[in-house]
Order: sequence, then C-alpha cells, then structure tokens
Amino acid sequence: MTRLLLVITIAISTWTSPSGAQQADSSLLTVARIYGSPEFAAQPYGRTRWLGDGSAYTTLEPAAEGEGRDLVRYDVERGGREVMVAARALVPQGDSTPLAVEDYAWSPDGTMLLVFTNTQPVWRLNTRGDYWVLDRSSGRLRQLGGPKAKPSTLMFAKFAPDGRRVAYVRENNLYVEDLGSGKISALTADGSRTTINGTFDWVYEEELMNYHADGWRWSPDGKSVAYWQLNADRVKDFNLINNTDSLYSQVTPVQYPKVGEANSAARIGIVSAAGGPTRWLQLEGDPRNHYIARMEWAAGSAEVILQRLNRPQNVNQVMLGDARTGKVRTVLTERDSAWTEVVDDVVWLRGGKSFTWVSDRDGWTHVYVVSRDGKSVRPVTKGAFDVLDVQGIDDKGGWLYYIASPDNPAQRYLFRARLDGKGSPERLSPKNEPGTHAYDASPSFRYAIETYSRLGVPPVIRLVRLPEGRLVRTLVDNRALRSRLVGVRPASVEWLSIEAEDGLRMPGLLLKPADFDSTRKYPLLFFVYGGPGKAEVNDIWGGYWLWHTMLTQKGYLVAVVDNHGTPAPLGRKWRKAVHGQLGVLETRDQATAARALMQRPYVDSTRVGIWGWSYGGFMSLNVLFQHPDIYRTAVAVSPVTHWSLYDNVYTERLNGLIDQNRAGYDRGSPITYVDGFRGNLLLIHGSGDDNVHYQNSQILINALVAANKPFTMMEYPNRTHCICQGKNTGLHLFELITRYLDQNLLNAPAAAASTERAAVGR
Repeated sequence: MTRLLLVITIAISTWTSPSGAQQADSSLLTVARIYGSPEFAAQPYGRTRWLGDGSAYTTLEPAAEGEGRDLVRYDVERGGREVMVAARALVPQGDSTPLAVEDYAWSPDGTMLLVFTNTQPVWRLNTRGDYWVLDRSSGRLRQLGGPKAKPSTLMFAKFAPDGRRVAYVRENNLYVEDLGSGKISALTADGSRTTINGTFDWVYEEELMNYHADGWRWSPDGKSVAYWQLNADRVKDFNLINNTDSLYSQVTPVQYPKVGEANSAARIGIVSAAGGPTRWLQLEGDPRNHYIARMEWAAGSAEVILQRLNRPQNVNQVMLGDARTGKVRTVLTERDSAWTEVVDDVVWLRGGKSFTWVSDRDGWTHVYVVSRDGKSVRPVTKGAFDVLDVQGIDDKGGWLYYIASPDNPAQRYLFRARLDGKGSPERLSPKNEPGTHAYDASPSFRYAIETYSRLGVPPVIRLVRLPEGRLVRTLVDNRALRSRLVGVRPASVEWLSIEAEDGLRMPGLLLKPADFDSTRKYPLLFFVYGGPGKAEVNDIWGGYWLWHTMLTQKGYLVAVVDNHGTPAPLGRKWRKAVHGQLGVLETRDQATAARALMQRPYVDSTRVGIWGWSYGGFMSLNVLFQHPDIYRTAVAVSPVTHWSLYDNVYTERLNGLIDQNRAGYDRGSPITYVDGFRGNLLLIHGSGDDNVHYQNSQILINALVAANKPFTMMEYPNRTHCICQGKNTGLHLFELITRYLDQNLLNAPAAAASTERAAVGR
C-alpha cells in the first residue's frame, strides 16, 4: 500500500492594511511560498558513494565549467577535494552537453564509472533508462545495450565483481556485456509481457520489494547470475481509460491481481554469466500460492538464500538453494498468527557460518543470530523496544548498528550492541539532540554521513566519526533556510499521548496558532494516514508541517494521532491488532482521540474535521460516516473504499483471505456505513490511478447516490495516485482542499453546526 504523502500545495495569503490596500505579510506562510518557489526547500547532499573502506567518498556537484555535474572525491579526515570525473568527460560523441547523471556506480577498482540517465518510469519509480560506461584511464565513453536497444529500455545494470563486465535487464530479458570487446550475451530469451526475467510485475514491486524492482544478483565469484522469473499469464488486466489525450479513448492494461485473484508464479534460476541453460531451484508447492520475497547469494557462490511466504503471509520459510543441483532446504521458519515480516537485513557472519535475522517473535522487533543450519537462534537485542532498522554489521569488531527509539516513538537514534548479546546497547546519536537522526555509514563503520532534523527545524547533514559521533565537518547546514524561517510566524507544538481502548498510549501532536488564546474556540482539523505503511507522528523536518503551520495561521488547530496498526515502535501487539479488520480498530482509535481533544475548552466541538490521502482517505471516510456526532467535514483523497478492490499481496497479508473473512472486509469498509453520513465530504481521485483504482471512488459514489447523500467530487483526468501530473495540478488540488476546509470548517456557522449535532444525537 502506498506510503504516499505528497505535498504539492499552493495558496495565497494576504492581509489588508487600514487603508484598504492588500499587502503581503512576510510572517505568514502561503502554499505558493512553500511549494511554488524554492524559498523553503532544504538543501540536499547529492548521491554519495563510499570508496574502499570508507576513508573517502564521492558526490555529485554542479560543474565548475559549463553544464552538468562533476563527480567529486573527498578525503574524510583531511577534507581534500578532487574532481574524479568532470562533467565535460561525460559528453557523448557528436553531442555538446554532458549526460544528466541520475545515478552512478564505480567499478570495484574505481577505474570505470557506470552512469544511469534518460530515465523513465515503469510503475512508481524511474527504473528504466540508458546506461553509459566511462573508462577513466582512456576517457572512452560508450553506451551499453548495443544497436538493438531502444532508448530508455535498460534496467538495473551492475558491474561484475571483476569490473570487466556489466549485466542488465532489457525488455524482460537478462544480458551480460563485456566492456572490453563489447560482446553482448543473452542469458534469457523468453522474456515477454507475461514472462518477466530479472525484474517484477506491478504487485511484486509495490508490495514485496518496497519499490525496488531489481530482480537479479551477480554471484560473488562473477561466474553466475541468480534471478527471479515471474510467469504472469494468469494475472488479469485492470484497464485504465484515457479520454483526454486523443479523440478516441485509449486503454492502458495493467496486470493487477486483486484480492482472491491469481498471482504470478515466481521461481529462482541460476545461469552461467557466459550464457547457457538455467538451473531452477526445486521448490515444492503451487508457486501461485507462494511468494519469493527475498533472494541473495548466501556468503559465497555455492548457495542462495531466499525467503518464501505462503499466500496469507503468516509463514516465512528461510531456505538455502544449491546453485549446482537446484535442491532446496528450509533452515528457519517464522510463523505468526497475524502476518510475518520480510527481512531486508540478512547479513552473513563468521565467513557464512551464521546470519542475522529480525523478528518480533517475543512481542518486540529484535535482531537474532541464526546458525547456517538453523539449529541455533540467539537474540542480540532484548527488551521492551523495537529495532526499527539495521544500519549494518561490523562482523570483525563484533558490533550491530541499528536505529531505535526506546523512549519516544516520534524520534530516531543510532545505537550499537555487541553481536554476542552481552552488555547494554550504546546510544551513538548525540544525547543533547532530540529528534530524528539518519545515517549512511562507511563500510568500516569508522565514519557516517548523518542527517539530523526536528519538527520545524531543517536538516543538518554532517560527517561524523563513529562510534563517538565526533563531528568531522558539516556538509550542509541549511543556514539560509533557517534564517528565512525565523521571520515566519510559527505554530506551537504540543506532543500528545492519548489512551486507547486497550490501555496502550497513542502518540500524537497538536499544532496551535502562535497567538493561541485558550479563551477562544478553534476549529480542529485532524490529519490521518493510519495504515501499516507509515507513522505520521514524527519529530522530523518535512511532510505537511509547513502547510499545517499555514493552517494554524488561518486559525485552525491541527492534530495528528497514530492509531493501532501504524508502524510506530510500540511493539507487535500495537502493530498487528488490526489484522483481519482493517479500518475497524483504527476508526475507533481516531474517534477516541477526537473525543479526548474535544474535552478541551478551546476546541469548538461543532467544527471538527479530518483529511487524508490513500489509507488516510479510507480512514477519513470511515470516521465521517461512523461518527457524525464528532466530525463535521472530511477530505478524502484517492481512498480505498472496500479492500476487495485492492491488490491481493498487501490486503491478504493484513486482512486475511477474503473467502475466510468476508465479514471482516465488510466491517472495515466505509461503504457499509454510508447511511450514517451527516456532514460535508470532498472526494478526490485521479482517474489514471494504477494503485488505488478510481473504481474505489466510483463504487462509493454509487452508494452515496443510492442513499441520497450530498457530497462534493473532483476527478483529475489521467492523474495517478500522486495526482501530480500536468501543469498546475498541485496548485489546483490544494487550493480546492484549502477552500473547501475554509468554507466548511474554519468559517462554518457554529450555531448551525450545533443544531445539526443535536439532531444527530437524537
């Protein structure tokens, strides 16, 4: 399910002087200032790559001469700067401008540079494009793919371990290209729309691979390639209809397996890097009722390790497959009454004798060390907290580096713990810097590029020495942005902890106007996502904070509360309580939070609203329809309206199989509660949404019409789930939302609202 929280918003705020002339007030935010100009854009630090053991790194910087970007090397300790590849070296023969470097990789010895450019989207991300290789010694620059390759058709090019070859996917087939001779060897030849080699279909990429559609791996010795093959011949098409780009409508079919429908059949093959027949791993069971969610080489070139899920995804089998014979054995089985998580952080230790594993089997997410045969499973971390992300393993030094926040679910810090499980974890993030810390650690874990920010405080990016966290140098301080924010009227922030039905505490925050007056009555607007994909109560720069601050300047209170089911670090019980009943417990949680805040004397209980996108749109509909005594107005953007309409991988994991839980699907659907709707609804959807299909809103519209319920609807033709394509789309969208909220919440007549609530109460 999408974690999409796009912030493409534009509006205009002015004030009127006593003379009647309108003048801009620089202390007031406008959406045009926030998103229509770079005024409040944080400065990034472009694509870094550690070199060798991490004593140096490279990054992209604007070219010193002319167009394009230079690749610059920095020495970590001394700070020495060297242009390794000037932009002018990336000008193709016959052209006058350098390649636009969108991504890059170095060969193992650093003599070759692989450049990814001219990219195009496949589904969400731009994963296809053109690849070029620069030989730094000769200065030769040439494009990969040969004369048969169409523009922007290569995917996932990677150097071989010897640096002399590159393999890639082109139009669902795998190829290896020799950089010396230019010879191209096809490793597969059966690729088609339904036979997919080395990459994935829509649902695998979206729901199992976290948008990473790279479906192949070089063996460590460079002699073989392991890859996924998907057979999608039984996956049905969902047709997207484009009525605006030509006189007659155009149909775009997307293979999209909805709940209960057939999946692609996945298998893993091993093929020689020189070409030849593929040896397939011998996996038992119906491949359409299992998912191969992860695959890597297992600390050598003899075996691969894979994670295979059953259809409900409550069993994850960790298997080792023999690359020579194809035989497979299960070494670890993870089971859960709700669902199991796929583990990204499998790291081999002691030369391949054991590997790391992440599980919430004891009620909290922790790291374990598992012997290669699976007979020993030993915890590394322990206690009532969740490990949020494994940053890396220093096998030689005996350390695990991970992100956690044992005391505050809105914050993130770097810790390290002994791999032998002894002693207490050590916090490495500065103790005097509450907020969110993120790290890109060097291979040796001696250094890291750290990004630190807080809610309302722009990020600082700096180079630090580990483990003490000593500052080596600041890379980006965003000083100009900070100075611009000084003149802006801020929102005051109150961090919340609200008790849920089961006694667990829901994290939240409340934004108030800078001139807040506790004797006044304010409208209260909730922002919600509410789903398993993302927690919204975060002490971090970004998201909707600036736009919500603008709303407080207009006179709103803005609240955000994370309900059960969100990935806040509050343990397994918190996250998995929603299993089989998506929308049920979360709706009660949000209503509980709203009632708690409505008890405050300065909250106008007749002017409470909510808005959200995707899962947040689904939640906004549910609370409006089920709790008309609380909520007056809702804005639902791109909502799911019944989980039978969504993809099977995401939904069956969280809601169970529909033939075993039809009642749970119906209980969580806002369509079930249309008759309870009393208030104001703005429903927004893009007709080209390939994720949450426009069908969701159309079916809801039919239910609203049948119940004779008035509402407001906006369709954005051919826009996808982000509703971001086309000129001024973001401007139009958020002006619409802001105007609707102002009319139906901020400026709503309190007396009429009070009468309406009384009528509902009767």
